[in-house]
Amino acid sequence: MTAAPRRSPLPFFARTLIALVLGLLLTPAAFAQTITIKLATLAPEGTTWYNGLRQMGDRWSEISGGKVQLKIYAGGVAGNEGTQVRKMRIGQLHAAGLSSLGLLDIDPGPQVINTPMLIQSYPELDCVMQAITPTLEQRLLDKGFRVLSWSDAGWSYYFNREPVLTPADAAKYKVWAWEGDPAAVIGFRKAGLNPVVVQSVEVIPSLQSGLIDGFFSTPLATLSMQWFALAPNMLSVPWAPLTGATVITTDAWDAIPAEYHEPFLAAAREVGASLKEEIRRQDGAAIKVMEKYGLTVVQADEAVTKQWTDKAISLYPFFREEIIPAEVFDLTQKSVEACRAQ
Repeated sequence: MTAAPRRSPLPFFARTLIALVLGLLLTPAAFAQTITIKLATLAPEGTTWYNGLRQMGDRWSEISGGKVQLKIYAGGVAGNEGTQVRKMRIGQLHAAGLSSLGLLDIDPGPQVINTPMLIQSYPELDCVMQAITPTLEQRLLDKGFRVLSWSDAGWSYYFNREPVLTPADAAKYKVWAWEGDPAAVIGFRKAGLNPVVVQSVEVIPSLQSGLIDGFFSTPLATLSMQWFALAPNMLSVPWAPLTGATVITTDAWDAIPAEYHEPFLAAAREVGASLKEEIRRQDGAAIKVMEKYGLTVVQADEAVTKQWTDKAISLYPFFREEIIPAEVFDLTQKSVEACRAQ
């Protein structure tokens, strides 16, 4: 009996190769998959801060050829800033545009910029930030968050439903205290004020119900959130500059191809820098807009301003011991002195 001729193995290998090629054609390659970065912000759509985030996302999409997309959850739909930080830590969100108060849920260092009456002008702020930014960014990185860009939020003033002039006047009313910042509550009490803890997304209902009477905020934020309609009196004493940062978790950042890291970071910082002057301009213009719709600016003279300044300075030891890391507070104070000496 003659044995059947052996088949050449080539047809089998050919079929296998064809199957592999077809599989590759039908299955998206890893490099072609879209990475979606979920970013949250309290800023409503159409505001300067939201537009800046949208611009950053557009730049990232352009740089990556559409392989990295930014999905923005605006207007607090992802919760207040404390909730946003918690969601980033468990991976439900990847990034957020946070105020200095929101950054407090990651690290207390950036809160130093919010120290009342410590920094006196925008040129001084720019000078101080240049000196302390590396320290602040490293502290945040150590906690698992990379700073994409810093931004201004404006200069904080005191708004109230009734006219307020002196610290003694303010002591008669209930002031909004940021949820998740118990040390600040103590600080308000040490200043003789009456803090009530409220989530940032609940400020309007709290003003409507009388749970709070006033708050410290920037004119631009107050206009954007429409809070001034229920607290139409603004004291003219500038309390403190407010800054914020757009941050991304290191896990999400590391998931983005390394080739995009440098251009993405450059784009984010370029957008942040371009917005700085615009936000400052709009913050001043916001006061005029609100005045047209019923805002009253309560003018403080030099004596009244000194009362608020003295009150703020009396709290510095508490801030340094209980709110802001001593080394960060000391570095900032030294930087302020150096900037003023230039």
